[in-house]
Amino acid sequence: MSATFALPVPSSTGSLEQYIQAVNRLPMLTQEEESELATRYHDQNDLEAARRLVMSHMRVVVSIARGYAGYGLPQADLIQEGNIGLMKAVKRFEPSRGVRLFSFAVHWIKAEIHEFILRNWRLVRIATTKPQRKLFFNLRSMKKNMSALSDSEAREIAEDLGVRPEEVLEMETRMTGQDIALLADDGDDDGYAPIDWLADSEHEPVRQIEKKAVDRLQSEGLHEALATLDARSRRIVEARWLADDSGATLHELAAEFGVSAERIRQIEAKALQKMKAALAA
Repeated sequence: MSATFALPVPSSTGSLEQYIQAVNRLPMLTQEEESELATRYHDQNDLEAARRLVMSHMRVVVSIARGYAGYGLPQADLIQEGNIGLMKAVKRFEPSRGVRLFSFAVHWIKAEIHEFILRNWRLVRIATTKPQRKLFFNLRSMKKNMSALSDSEAREIAEDLGVRPEEVLEMETRMTGQDIALLADDGDDDGYAPIDWLADSEHEPVRQIEKKAVDRLQSEGLHEALATLDARSRRIVEARWLADDSGATLHELAAEFGVSAERIRQIEAKALQKMKAALAA
């Protein structure tokens, strides 16, 4: 459904703020209008009705996506993922059950955003089971204050979420842990830093030869894998994953190629799969 009709995205409106202002100006639907449009879509495959249902609830996606700003991911990408969840909700929505689309869509919007965060935020990759995911997304709100959890608090949260207290404490450590500087402060000439206690084997001749060989093989393998892609796919992969800075967003590339952000994501996924197959060959 997302590829069938056009929806506003930040790249097409000029900026994220302009996009938010645009979707906030879209009219909300009454329950009668919502029911009529949903019936037209499901009974007659009326895509214009589906488009109106989606657009009238895009402000909901923006509101939900703002709640995930603390994970360090682009807000525009979070909104785009939430819009995908909204479209899935519209596709499955049945007005005959007496539930408003807003209430029904919240689950699908959050689920899509959660999956995006799990795929892209490195600390969350340990959350592979449903209880662990629930723990990650609820731990911050369940803590009573900013101080470290006590054993009794960890046991209480673990019981509520169906995980072990050890998992609660480990997740808290990962989410709140601070980076430790390996080097001593410039003004601390007499002190020792963690780097002083680490063995340095990188400059051994054998290690240097091995490292150069591995670097050469990896570089050649990556070059060969990229060579299997068409020009557009290669540009997307390089801009997203091989750039020196933080990399381009889906919306920036969508604007560059004149397609939707969802189409860019599909091309990216297919390209990475093709590269993985080439590297494994």
